[in-house]
Amino acid sequence: MMEIKEATNSFYVGEPDHKDAEIHFVRNGEDSIIIDHTIVSDSLRGQGVGQALVERVVEYARTEGVKIMPLCPFAKRQFDRHEAYADVLLK
Repeated sequence: MMEIKEATNSFYVGEPDHKDAEIHFVRNGEDSIIIDHTIVSDSLRGQGVGQALVERVVEYARTEGVKIMPLCPFAKRQFDRHEAYADVLLK
């Protein structure tokens, strides 16, 4: 099981100075965040890493009581595919 680590405004896999995968977000006022990019290295592609990162941000949003605006195309596709994320999607 890969370890997803938390940094300021991001979750990532790898080391702080060498991230193999990362999902980054920015605060958008008090009650929402914007996912602005998701990066997964070639070595990790096809292993569900990107989806796991999106799930981690969804958990974070639920814990923090914020909604998510997925501007990143990858994250947007994940929200389109997973009805379970609808509770944190900024309408």
